[in-house]
Amino acid sequence: MKNLFDIKAKKPIYFDYAASTPIDPLVLKSMYPILEKYYANTMSIHSLGQESKDLLEKTRDGFAKLLKVNSGEIIFTGSATESNNFVIKGIAYAHKNLGNHVIVSNIEHACILNSAKWLEKKGYKVDYLSVDQNGIINLEELKNLITDDTVLISIIHVNNEIGVIEPIEKVGKLINEIKENRINRKIETPLYFHTDASQSFGKIDININKISCDLLTLSSHKVYGPKGASLLYIKKGTKISPLIHGGGQEFGFRSSTVNTPAIFGFYKACELALKRQKQDYQKASKLKTKIIKTLQSKLQNCYLNGSINTQVPQIISLRFDFVEGESLVYLLDTNNICVSSASACASLSLSPSHVLLSLGLKPEQAHGTIRISIGRYTTNEDVNYLLKVLPDIVNKLRNISPFKA
Repeated sequence: MKNLFDIKAKKPIYFDYAASTPIDPLVLKSMYPILEKYYANTMSIHSLGQESKDLLEKTRDGFAKLLKVNSGEIIFTGSATESNNFVIKGIAYAHKNLGNHVIVSNIEHACILNSAKWLEKKGYKVDYLSVDQNGIINLEELKNLITDDTVLISIIHVNNEIGVIEPIEKVGKLINEIKENRINRKIETPLYFHTDASQSFGKIDININKISCDLLTLSSHKVYGPKGASLLYIKKGTKISPLIHGGGQEFGFRSSTVNTPAIFGFYKACELALKRQKQDYQKASKLKTKIIKTLQSKLQNCYLNGSINTQVPQIISLRFDFVEGESLVYLLDTNNICVSSASACASLSLSPSHVLLSLGLKPEQAHGTIRISIGRYTTNEDVNYLLKVLPDIVNKLRNISPFKA
């Protein structure tokens, strides 16, 4: 039997950083003393418990400085999925007597979309904002969808499948104008703006004040930190109902024993990500351009989904006509290369990607797509190997495809 823990086994070449990142060695090293010493429950009143509590609050203060917000506006959760569920359901429930309308884009992460669909079953009204062929939302359509019953708008900052950057600063400006108008008309229904920045932090600049958002999600394992830690920024004055009830941790917003070591590692990962952001971006840009140009020169009917001009360089969504994406993923894996056919969170579904269909692609085009995501440890040699192997696999699959022209 193969030993899954055999560290001598050949290490696969990883092109799935958008799904999850390895812990940076510097982050891991910083966590060792925390794991060893700060094991006590932060709610315990004895000295060890208070030491853990003190570390937690110092970490919260550190995040506040990174994000230029108040420390009391930062809530720690267990995952971005939890944070996003908390936002969609918590805001809706807190204001059910004032407004029952929520707007989300139709290329949100599954945790946002499924939470919104769940709300619909509970009697809430949800509108799904469309995007153009590059995945960009239409601000005029958004403006027309907003009513006096709208309590929440959630727009992802960087899409996890195609890497498109949404104009969330313009969204924030539009929402502020509508808030002012409501105040002038004495409309009591509040309007909150949330963005999931899990795929954008550490890749591009984020300024919460410029975005003018009321809630913002970050995720540890997307920035080379440990799994099991996420952050939700909740602007002071935002009314939201908790999802998890218990001992009253996190200012009563998220009861559960706090994962102090993971949160500390998350902070160290974010700190490092900001220091490395420029060099990581430049490196990824060069590799993305090389991958696209080389594959398109070697293969006919190879296309980038969306526009390179409106995407982060770390995410590459490529489609190959007359090829099934899942077969590509499997055969690349047999050649020691890890990629994804779409979002990792939706990989169990046989349905075509909702994101790609929203761009106007046909189901067979969506099924012929793979996602190659570049990261901090991607090397030029890794890319060269990918560019050597992938065209051969595509050609072999096309030779046996019943759908070829």
